[in-house]
Amino acid sequence: MKEYFNTLIKQLKPIKEKLFNPKTAKIFRITYSVVWNLILIGIICFILAVSLGLGVGAGYFASLVKDEYPRSYEELKKDIYNYEEPSELYFANDVFLGHLRSDIVREEVKIDDVSDFVKKAVIATEDQNFKTHNGVVPKAVLRALYQEVTNSAVQTGGSTLTQQLVKNQILTNEVSFERKAKEILLALRVEKFFNKDEILEAYLNVSSFGRNSSGQNIAGIQAAAKGIFGVPAKDLNLAQAAFIAGLPQSPYGYTPFTNKGELKSAEGLEPGLKRQKVVLSRLLEMGYITKEQYDEAASYDIVKDFIPPQDSIIEQYPYLIMESERRAIEVLMGNYYKKDGYKKEDIDNSKILYNRYYTLAERDLRQNGYKIYTTINKDIYDKWQEITNQYKETVPYQTVQKKDPETNETIQVKEPLEVGAMLIENKTGKIISFVGGLDYQRENLNHATQAFRPNGSTMKPLVVYGPAINMGLAAPGTVLADVDLGLRGDSGKPWPTNFSPRYYGLTSARTALTHSYNVSAVYLMQKIISHDPVQYLEKLGISRITKADHTNLAIALGGITNGVTVEENTNAYTAFANDGKFIDAYMIEKIVDNDGNVVYEHKSEPVEVFSPQAAYLTIDMMRDVVRSGTARALPRQLKFSADLAGKTGTTNDTEDVWFVGLNPNFTAGIWFGFDQPKTIPEAFRNKHLSLWAKLMNAAYDVAPDVIGVKDRFNMPGGIVKRAYCGVSGLLPSNACSKAGLTLSDYFIADYVPTKVDDSLIDGRFVTIGGQKYVALDSTPSEFTQSGLMLNPDFVKQVAPNLKNVNQLIPSTGNWSNIFVSTARMNENGKIPDPLGVSLSNTTISWNRHPENDIVGYRIYRVTNGGRGEKIASIIAGSSLAYHLPGNGQYAVVAVDIAGNESPLSNVVTVENTSPTPTQDSADDNYIDETAQGGSPVQ
Repeated sequence: MKEYFNTLIKQLKPIKEKLFNPKTAKIFRITYSVVWNLILIGIICFILAVSLGLGVGAGYFASLVKDEYPRSYEELKKDIYNYEEPSELYFANDVFLGHLRSDIVREEVKIDDVSDFVKKAVIATEDQNFKTHNGVVPKAVLRALYQEVTNSAVQTGGSTLTQQLVKNQILTNEVSFERKAKEILLALRVEKFFNKDEILEAYLNVSSFGRNSSGQNIAGIQAAAKGIFGVPAKDLNLAQAAFIAGLPQSPYGYTPFTNKGELKSAEGLEPGLKRQKVVLSRLLEMGYITKEQYDEAASYDIVKDFIPPQDSIIEQYPYLIMESERRAIEVLMGNYYKKDGYKKEDIDNSKILYNRYYTLAERDLRQNGYKIYTTINKDIYDKWQEITNQYKETVPYQTVQKKDPETNETIQVKEPLEVGAMLIENKTGKIISFVGGLDYQRENLNHATQAFRPNGSTMKPLVVYGPAINMGLAAPGTVLADVDLGLRGDSGKPWPTNFSPRYYGLTSARTALTHSYNVSAVYLMQKIISHDPVQYLEKLGISRITKADHTNLAIALGGITNGVTVEENTNAYTAFANDGKFIDAYMIEKIVDNDGNVVYEHKSEPVEVFSPQAAYLTIDMMRDVVRSGTARALPRQLKFSADLAGKTGTTNDTEDVWFVGLNPNFTAGIWFGFDQPKTIPEAFRNKHLSLWAKLMNAAYDVAPDVIGVKDRFNMPGGIVKRAYCGVSGLLPSNACSKAGLTLSDYFIADYVPTKVDDSLIDGRFVTIGGQKYVALDSTPSEFTQSGLMLNPDFVKQVAPNLKNVNQLIPSTGNWSNIFVSTARMNENGKIPDPLGVSLSNTTISWNRHPENDIVGYRIYRVTNGGRGEKIASIIAGSSLAYHLPGNGQYAVVAVDIAGNESPLSNVVTVENTSPTPTQDSADDNYIDETAQGGSPVQ
């Protein structure tokens, strides 16, 4: 520099000598020296400033990344390829259903399965130096830094694809120098470990591309291609690829769809279409496409390729999606809390723990791309929903009042008669299909799995008959007393009552279950409740049993405190088909993570509830329900014949109706009711059986093997068939056989009756005041009848508090000749008072004797003022008049049960009558005058 100035001075010296005098020269020298020194100082300061700036910048950069340790290849690979991906859901047999709900829809794709047009369009648009840089372009970084420092209104962007990938997958969108510094450092490290195709593949899988035609947020090129154009990423043409490649700059500004899945207006589409042209121009500039290709793509009508709005799977399968999601979250929760040493009871009893693990599991499910395999048969499920939609068109509605969730005002809404149904495979517990209701959007409630209702008489086999048989306290032939049990309801009226309403007397357990007698069930429940039969419900998976339920007789009729779900009710019945073993129903077969690892697989854990013998006998009784009982209308509605058993159920005021049916292969349950309980209209009280039949016919049509119509319930060993007395359930006595009341049924061999029946006795009885009593030894035979009657001791044993003992005698079968008495009538210890009689022509008549031990009346011919010949004997309660045989004097006496006669009544005389022929029987003179107070012989 100095030499250059010296040369210049020498060249200017002649001019200097001419122009300047010595004084001027001196001034110039001084000025030169000063300027030169200033230049030197400026240069030095500049160098020092640059050095200082670089040092400070480097130091500042180092301080910004001081917490960013050098990440290994494995760590970076895990972070970069950790895509937030929604979980996939599958029907049975690996049939793909769709994605579970997620904030964003993504589908991973390999780089080889992406159109070359897409790859080139993204590079040309987002990072033209992608193939040559090492992760960072210094010029772009400095430009971006300058724009940031100067707060430039125009931001040109300084991030490479690699930096964008780092920002999206490892860092955040935070705007700060620290984040930018870390981004640069990590981008350099990513470029060191990964090749360009790997980086581009990751970028294409993580970038946001706006919305699909369902209005869902989408990320990743595969989800974008399918969600916008309905084709996989490898099949995108140039125009489509250019449109999609332009989306990441402003995903929701350029996306063609609204958040409702509707195509935007022409004005709304314009920004995205302009952006497409920009992408095409850059492809042409980069030499990636020819001018012909550009012209063709630029004139291509891309709008026609946008696919129409698609129903999301949540709209197509709302009940299934939500139920699968709920169960999958429960499964993943279990994985988490078990690792931390907690048990299910701990989670159920702690809201804090529950919320903690629920949040972890839900986030996991939303982001980590699990594959969830269910047990649901797609063909059956689809048919069931189709049938339910047809049923929906005919259902009755009720108007109810509800709170508007937005305004909190009381509004009136229409509520349909809802339905819940479920089909379970017995041997495995797989839920094959279900009906969650008529409209998920109306209430967001799955009526098959989440609605808890009293289950009416479908409870009887579960808590009464099954347990009683299992404990050896009952058998199908056990005789139950269907009579007034002396219990009273809240209204003070007798409880329970039968549906009829009437009492059925002494009846077998088989008959009582077949026709669903309520009183019989409660009668048996009284006998077994000390053995806590409710524990069987707990083993059968009924989840919300309270302490009070264990001692409440009403549970025999389904009066459980918290109700049961259709799933629980149906599932419990499968134990009868599984030789008494309960296999809990399930819907999630397995869950596989993104790497193919099985994180959960269902394993059944059978629970012994009933013996095989008790299970079979209960099923055999329920066969009769379908053959001849309350579900007898069902078989003719089925298009197949099967070994079918089942039980109906109805709750108070017919607010719920149920049916659970099973064969060896399946168990299916159904429920009808309003969400706000109300009496079901009469026309729909049996519709549940019709709908059950339609659902099963549909299942049979598409999957007959699931129904297994050829299978039969096989009787296990340890069961025998024996005769028993239909009065007591004991071994038949001669009296029972004589009465024609000997029956036969199956028994568990270990519990066959060994005692001979003593419930019937053969003897004489009298009728007093319409009631039959055992005759005394001294009771005159002329006033008694011979026949079979219930032993008073037996009556006291089976119905100790029964007032009207005649309730014990059924009105059908061979019971008409059997009578009952709970006590013997003893005479009152006195001679009856005399009667008063009257005569009309030749008919003598009298009033009923006021004393209550009178068994009959005798008519005497009076001779010499006293008893002469006995003309007739009249049984009390029959006639109070008699045609006298001819002339003479007559009187009447009353006879009590001990045989005592009253004194003669007043004497009446018959005169001037024609002689009466000799009577073969006094009955010829009988006059029926029951209207005067008597009653015919019974």
